[in-house]
Amino acid sequence: MFDIKKDIQAMTTFRRNPGEFMKRLKKTKRPLILTVNGKAEAVVQDAQAYQRLLDIAAQADAVEGIRQGLEDVKKGRVRPAREALEMFRRIHEIPR
Repeated sequence: MFDIKKDIQAMTTFRRNPGEFMKRLKKTKRPLILTVNGKAEAVVQDAQAYQRLLDIAAQADAVEGIRQGLEDVKKGRVRPAREALEMFRRIHEIPR
């Protein structure tokens, strides 16, 4: 859960004691939003939480690719592999 009092901090506050904030990031796994002149300017999070976010995004991309492929099949936008590979070979002038 997001805690507005702890998870949004001024950049100057972060600069004064980055070690304390890094301990909190590792413990809570919640990102820290840093502000400059009252506006959000950066998000800081621990490396493990960031990697988890990247993994989720990659999985979502894969699922979307599969969905698009299934839609192509449903709408008949497909061709046999031999035909597609032969066309690729001709386009790129690859000899047999």
